[in-house]
Amino acid sequence: MKRTPAPRRIPFLLLLLLFAAGPAVAQNAPSNKASSAHTDMSQSGMTNAGEMGRHAMPATVTSTDPKTGTVDVNAGGMALKVHFPPAAMASLKAGDQITLHLAYSKP
Repeated sequence: MKRTPAPRRIPFLLLLLLFAAGPAVAQNAPSNKASSAHTDMSQSGMTNAGEMGRHAMPATVTSTDPKTGTVDVNAGGMALKVHFPPAAMASLKAGDQITLHLAYSKP
């Protein structure tokens, strides 16, 4: 029985190990969330007790009503109407780029 000399086996084994480790490393690659209009914030520790569905959405302000605190936005291709305390949204104006942080809870 003829054996392969050790110096020739080492590069072969290293190459084999490299190819075997490639798929394992690729499985742990972070996902690209830039392609999603919604960003899940639950893993960042920013959730409060009882909150569900917490996420962030980039939005463009389309109109504001400082008297009532309502702000119309376009977010993810949808027209939304959101409400804030009037003092908190007083500086917003049409065309502003904002991020909405949304969540809900059940009583």
